[in-house]
Amino acid sequence: MTTIKKDPGTLYAEKVVSGEIVASKKVIQACERHLRDLEKSKDPNYPYEYKPQKGAKVVKFLEMLPDISTGKPTSLALFQKFIVYMIFAWRVKETGYRRFTKAYISMARKGGKSVLVAGIALYELLFGDAPRYDRQIYTTANSRKQAKAVFNMIVMQLKKLRNKSKQIKKMTKIIQNEIRFLLEDSIIMPLSRDTDNLDGLNVLLGILDEFHTATNTKMLEVLESSQMQQDQSLILIISTAGFKLNGPMYAQEYPYVTDILSGKKENENYFAVVYEQDDEKEISDESTWIKSNPLLEVESMKKKLLKNLRKKLKEAQEKDDLNGTLVKNFNLWRSASSDSLLNGDDWKDCAVEEKPDIYGKPVYIGVDLSRSEDLSSLGFIYPLEDAEENFYVDSHSFVGRKGGLENKIQRDKIDYKRLEQEGYCTITDKESGIINLQQVIDYMVDHITKNDLQVKGIFYDPYNISLFLNEIEQYGYPAIEVRQGVRTLSEPTKNFRLNVMDQRLLHTNNPLLNLAINNAILKKVNDTVQIDKDLNREKIDPIAALMNAYTEAMYHYEQNETDWDAYYQSEDFGI
Repeated sequence: MTTIKKDPGTLYAEKVVSGEIVASKKVIQACERHLRDLEKSKDPNYPYEYKPQKGAKVVKFLEMLPDISTGKPTSLALFQKFIVYMIFAWRVKETGYRRFTKAYISMARKGGKSVLVAGIALYELLFGDAPRYDRQIYTTANSRKQAKAVFNMIVMQLKKLRNKSKQIKKMTKIIQNEIRFLLEDSIIMPLSRDTDNLDGLNVLLGILDEFHTATNTKMLEVLESSQMQQDQSLILIISTAGFKLNGPMYAQEYPYVTDILSGKKENENYFAVVYEQDDEKEISDESTWIKSNPLLEVESMKKKLLKNLRKKLKEAQEKDDLNGTLVKNFNLWRSASSDSLLNGDDWKDCAVEEKPDIYGKPVYIGVDLSRSEDLSSLGFIYPLEDAEENFYVDSHSFVGRKGGLENKIQRDKIDYKRLEQEGYCTITDKESGIINLQQVIDYMVDHITKNDLQVKGIFYDPYNISLFLNEIEQYGYPAIEVRQGVRTLSEPTKNFRLNVMDQRLLHTNNPLLNLAINNAILKKVNDTVQIDKDLNREKIDPIAALMNAYTEAMYHYEQNETDWDAYYQSEDFGI
């Protein structure tokens, strides 16, 4: 009986799915996706096919490249071969071009991702066949320095190659910020957001290195928009996790690839693999570290890698400063400050797909009115009165546009127009651009009426509130002032955090509320805490409004507890 030798991509996928190689949930899902698609490809109507020989050709080239430290040929780990095979072996049946036009590759630092991507860029420069000429390859990042990191890796690889091949040396040219393949007029260059002119590009391969540092999607949009005429364009997002929870990698790309891998969303042209710890608690179990550090698969490197990881972790624990180590060495997203209101993962775990039924429910409403030209918010807390004693929380914001809405959108890096269309905010209708207080009141009253809500109270910050109180007096809602100090807000803030950790505060990923949660930093005085309103003033209003409401909502279920004195005296009590 002849044994069919499996290609490295499929072999890795099978080892991961079987549990032979320990892997994160998202890596397992990526491998399951590959095996599932192999079965689909047997159907003549399925538009994609797997051509292992295409991946083998790239791997052969990459393993011929001299290691930049030793000068010896590079030996790829099985997980690296898996990535190469996924990108290059999956093809469109009709055209033969690559199936995947975008790839998201994330793992802990020093995991072998940069050298892999540098090799892929060099392969496309020298051996790419579509287009035949003018292959433009760009290494990009948030800063010029970071953009040159992968570029410099490519330069070092090419220099080693030029020393070994007179033909390669003759056909290539290296200058300060440019690598040219003279035979086919192709180029590799670094780009960053501070590059003078980003127009007129015709990008075949765009590499977004350490995308976690990006504050917006401008560079990604520039690259993608320049690929419209390419037959097999490719965007490679390559990065560790980071601290910018409101940046595009965590706020947009990470949730999207999570949904692709879980099957909630379908995108046949987006490859994603995420090497990360599935839970922070796993850092105490060395056998799981391979989840975020896939090079631990390589026996010859395992001892050295484990030694360095142990050293990093021990030092971080002794300094009581784990954040940086969790992010860099275990690929877990964390807030930039240890004084953040919440851990991003804890808040994310409270998200639900569908909004609970709030009709007829009690509601605690918080109000935070900022300066008239900025952002004001209403926060809504609905006790769901279920067995778990959960709450559903949401907010609605009101946007001033003094100085111009487009300027505010650019300054805040928030698309308020889109968010208004999606129902998360209301842009002022006043010509002056200041927030229209009547819009705030109308929205609140309409929301209460439409959902037949039982208003437990309107809880407000006394700043700038007089006109609001005068206008709502006619409706008879109880209005309660919330003094803005630790004496009032410390216990609710602590309780709010605990209930998020217990997943009792449910939400539906309101973008402006998420933004506020990620921006909120605590001000600590002895054993007391409260949100520091002096920081990120314009971007924490939704959580500030919620916290006002939570000062009373936190007691909701206590108010409904059994009256034991009455029970003792009732006829139901007896021996």
